[in-house]
Amino acid sequence: MAETPVPEHDVNGPNRQGRAVTNGAVTAWFIREILPLEANLMRYLQHNWRNASDLPDLRQEIYARVLEAAQEKLPDNPRNFLFVCARNHLINLVRREQVVPMETFADLDALGVASAAPQADRLVMEQEELRRVEAALEKLPARTREAVALAYFEGLSRTEIAKRMGVSHQAASRFIAKGTLALGDILFGPSAEGEQKP
Repeated sequence: MAETPVPEHDVNGPNRQGRAVTNGAVTAWFIREILPLEANLMRYLQHNWRNASDLPDLRQEIYARVLEAAQEKLPDNPRNFLFVCARNHLINLVRREQVVPMETFADLDALGVASAAPQADRLVMEQEELRRVEAALEKLPARTREAVALAYFEGLSRTEIAKRMGVSHQAASRFIAKGTLALGDILFGPSAEGEQKP
């Protein structure tokens, strides 16, 4: 018996059988399922990304990732899939910057969508690590904590930190060096220089 071909407009047909999805089917699916979620996506991005001027670019990058993944298989839950893609994209951007603004991770739990277990585990570990860093920062003296936060979380230069804090360039550098060493000792134990030799 000959197999009946599935028309291009039948988005569920080829996809549910594990065959590649046609471009027309993906486009129709995207317009029908993803574009109506744009306002929600933009609210999520505004809430979880510090630079508002990046938002239109972030939206487009997320849409490109969703479209690329949908070429292989259309997800069963488009809303969930969109927001998991958005969350993962933001996490990857923060990792690439190697500057971890605390507010970026502040409300990922509020999204309320499920994700694959390894990703959820990794997110929990990252949030736990951020809480450890926040707790360690709280143990530093106020001026040292301010200098470290400006350097590592806001990415300011030593000169900018000195101006912001109203101190000399050398003082800002000392605050940062002292804070970095203290954080290392709090998080990972005393440094080799601070340990006594047997």
